[in-house]
Order: sequence, then structure tokens, then C-alpha cells
Amino acid sequence: MLWDVPMTLPPTGRRPLSPGSRAGLGAALVLLALVAAIDLADGGEAHYVGLLAAAPFLAAAFAGWRIVLAVGVVSTVVGGFFAAYGGRPTLAGIVNVVGILVATGIAAGVAVIRQRQLDQIAELSRLASVAQAAVLRPLGPRVGSIAVAGRYISATAAADIGGDLYEALDTPYGVRIIIGDVRGKGLDAVRLASIVLGSYRHVAYERADLRAIVADLDKAVARSVGDEDFVTAALLEERGGTLTIVNCGHPAPLLLRRGQVIALEPPAPAPPLGFMPVARPRVERLEPGDRLLLFTDGLGEARRDGEFFPTADRAWRLLGHGTVADGLASLETALVEWVRGRLDDDIALVLLEYTGADTGSAAPLPSWEYGAAGS
Repeated sequence: MLWDVPMTLPPTGRRPLSPGSRAGLGAALVLLALVAAIDLADGGEAHYVGLLAAAPFLAAAFAGWRIVLAVGVVSTVVGGFFAAYGGRPTLAGIVNVVGILVATGIAAGVAVIRQRQLDQIAELSRLASVAQAAVLRPLGPRVGSIAVAGRYISATAAADIGGDLYEALDTPYGVRIIIGDVRGKGLDAVRLASIVLGSYRHVAYERADLRAIVADLDKAVARSVGDEDFVTAALLEERGGTLTIVNCGHPAPLLLRRGQVIALEPPAPAPPLGFMPVARPRVERLEPGDRLLLFTDGLGEARRDGEFFPTADRAWRLLGHGTVADGLASLETALVEWVRGRLDDDIALVLLEYTGADTGSAAPLPSWEYGAAGS
């Protein structure tokens, strides 16, 4: 699928200073002003000029090398002024000015190295984000008789990417959705998430029973990870208004119906993928307008001052109105406000709304509900 991305030309002229550069420049100028004021109060003697050598290093902690050189030039001029104060430079004043010049050169080198490292980190983060975006394809806005929206919330702008995953497919057996969470973070987690999703996107069209899909995914995980790695997952299937859920160690989906919020816990617990789960399905009849919230455990772990975000208590007010995309946007806003912008883990969210049976669908009904094999 291709997206048309509008291209914008960069603005002409000088680019504004970044917040870091402004902070470094401001701190260095404050130090220059303080040293100059102290020396003037001390009669203009160059007793404290040596402190000006710290100004370029202070700028190098935040700003680029150009800002560092500018601060160094100003420091040298100020130092030279006090060294020559009274008409005759002293040896100590000359030594201090030379020290400022040397410090400026060293600080500029430090700023160059720091900027290169930051550029490398930014490039790796960009590549990792691209890889994760390739794994998590956009959802919706509609799959079969289900309105669907997905949202990925990163813990911080600089956080490691995680292995949260989701997908929604319109298959010959009805609409099938998966949400999962890979143990760990980073590229290894994204790699395992891609393996799970790749396998799911194939077998979801081939297997009539969700439990067979679980078995296939479990084998894919077991072949790809170590003994301590695993993937929690919940698989959902909607066929003609019948919802079937198979849960493998994942947080239970929340059903929003007529102002109530119901946790759809599994009939019996099952281990995550990778530990040979034998999961028992839970079957529910859906009503038009029912909504389902699927989420990873980052939502359950979000807390402020030790108090967890009250997902179940606030779910209906946040998610029960507007479109499913509007609902997820409201939930994210409330969540970020609750934790004051500090999340401990990434969160994947999927919100579904059952809009009524698709009369044109010939999807068979679940055999475990009606006891008709192959029906």
C-alpha cells in the first residue's frame, strides 16, 4: 500500500537555534557575565579570568561546535580586556588568555564528537522506528463488520522500541484480530514481533480453528527464541456476531456495552506463546454498538505516585463515544495526563466496534459453539 506524502521545501535563511544550543549559549553567557562582574568589582585585575575557560566547555555540553567557538571568541576577548586592564598585560593574564584559547579548541572538539554520536543515535532510532512501522501496519478504518483503530504509544521519545504487535484481518472464517507483547525491547523484540505477525498473516487465512492458529504461532516462537523468551497474545474472531477469544497469558480485553465495562477473562489461564499453551476459548454474542478494547500490559502498569491508571473505571467515558479513533485519542490523552508524561513501558491499543452482522458474508460459525464440525 502506498501513501502520498506531501513534500515541503526547507525554509531559506538561517535555522533557529535548537533548545539545547540556546541553553548552552545562555549558560555560557551567564558565566561570562558573572566572571566579568566579579573582576570589575575586584578593581579590574585579572584575578578570576581563568574561570572563563569553563565557558566553552559549558557550551559544549549542550550546543554545537559553532556556538562553542563563538563563546570561546567572546571569552578570549573578555579575558584579553582584563589581562590588559591598566595598560600593561601581566604574565598571569597572558597565561589565562592562552588557557582560554586552548580550552576553546578542546571544547569545540568535544562538541564535534558529541554531535556525531547524537547523529548516530538519531539515525539508529529512525531506522528502528521504520522497522517497527513496517511490522505494525495501519489498521482500519473498517475490517468486515468491525470498525477498528490502532494506536502505539511510546514510553518516551528516546525509549527503546518494543515488541508490541497487533493486526486485524478479514478472512474466510470471519474477522480475526491479534494483539501481543514480546518479552523485552529493542530490535530483537521487533524481530520476534515480525515473525509472529508474519506467521499470523499466513495461518489466519488457512486455519478454521483459533486453537490451531495458536499452535502454529507457538511453534514459530519456539523456533525463534531462547528458553526465557515468550510472547503474550490474545486472538479474537468475529463470525456473524459471535466473538471467540483465545488468550495466551495476555491482559483480558474489555467489552464496553451500554455503559458497562466487562473484562473478558479466559475460562482458564494459559501460558504465553513459546510455552506450548493449551487455551480454552471464550465465546460471547455481540450486539451492534459493542466496543472492545485490546491493550498490552503497559496500560495496566501505568501509574502515578503508586496509583495505577483506572482503565476499567474510565473506559466507558473515554471510549464509548465518537469514532473508535476518537476514543483511542481520548484514552491516550487521559493516560499521558495521569502519568504526567512518564510511561514505564510502550503501549499498543486497539479499539473495535461491532456494527452488525455482514449479511453478505458466508463465514462459517464456530464449530465449538454449535457442535457442527466444518460448519
